Amino acid sequence: MVEDVIAEARSRTGLTDLGEESFHDGLAALLDGAEAAGSFNELGMAVLRDQAIGLLRTRLEVEDWYRRHPEIGEQEILPPLFGLGLPRTGSTALGFLLGQDPRSRSLLAWESGAPTPPPDPATHDTDPRINQTAVQISLIDEMAPKFKTMLPSSPTGPTECLQILALDFRSAMFGALGDNRHYEAWLTGCDMVSAYRYHERVLKLLQWKFPTKPWRLKSPAHMHSIDALLEVYPDARFVMTHRDIAHAIPSVVSLLDATSEFLRIGPLASDFAANQAGYWERSLRKTLAYRDAGHEDRFYDIGFAEMRPDPIPAMARLYDWLGVELPDDLATRMRIWWDANPPDKQGVHDYNPEQYGIDLDDLRAQFAFYNDRFAVGTGFISR
Repeated sequence: MVEDVIAEARSRTGLTDLGEESFHDGLAALLDGAEAAGSFNELGMAVLRDQAIGLLRTRLEVEDWYRRHPEIGEQEILPPLFGLGLPRTGSTALGFLLGQDPRSRSLLAWESGAPTPPPDPATHDTDPRINQTAVQISLIDEMAPKFKTMLPSSPTGPTECLQILALDFRSAMFGALGDNRHYEAWLTGCDMVSAYRYHERVLKLLQWKFPTKPWRLKSPAHMHSIDALLEVYPDARFVMTHRDIAHAIPSVVSLLDATSEFLRIGPLASDFAANQAGYWERSLRKTLAYRDAGHEDRFYDIGFAEMRPDPIPAMARLYDWLGVELPDDLATRMRIWWDANPPDKQGVHDYNPEQYGIDLDDLRAQFAFYNDRFAVGTGFISR
């Protein structure tokens, strides 16, 4: 299947150069792993194949732009701020708040999904890819209606870095499609540096025609590959969001249940939640080990409760740590977005940890090293 999807992407674009061959091993692990898993239904396999072709098409187009405009590679990426933390800890809302600041640059959903041709300042707010992305979001909402109750989303809003990393087929993004343990094992052990090199390559393309601004980026998955991230972005700083583990892990399992529901055969595996908990435990430990190795000054922590009901004091403290002014008009924009996007705007995210075989006492014991360190509390909230 691997060579077939590569040939299909080349046929659809008329392009042949995919750049460095680093993507090939991940593509093989993804597609071969999905076939071997036996958990994807016919639609799931078709979606995975189509997504792989789409990513390869984008990679072909990125390389073509660099071939015709090698000066893109001379772009300077200013020291970025990366959002880290477990999923479901408020990092998405934080990203939207940071995205209100015109002095910095966020990775927008429509740019991430279709970075070529590179955006132009003259048409950035009216680009037809915005409407195309809105249609894609609507289709996801139809296929997985529970998803919109879990995360705020907008074609012109900030998104995670996962789709850019997926251009090198080294990304946790694919976990939303189904339980692919072969790919997961490969991803956990692979060298992620090439994925972050390509991430940087895409950021340079996206900012090519714009004034240079510092990027505000995010993904919980960066915690697992923080060493590779820092090899490419040695001046990066980090803001880390925190919440009681008894909320975070059950909520992310519920999210993945919703996104894969129509793409898989049968229910989630009985050990799915335990496997997720293991992954996020390892991710946290890697990041905390880096912090404890003399890098604590690179991190700023925000607790979930700090942002409620008014996020502005917490944002003011973050901006003070960044050494950047938070002017009144920006604080107003942030508050307007916050008030317009309450957690239950699209409905209540309802689930029961027990349905996934999760014992909250056992989970808290597993993550005591985290909950105790950041004093994130012990209250379970189901939304």
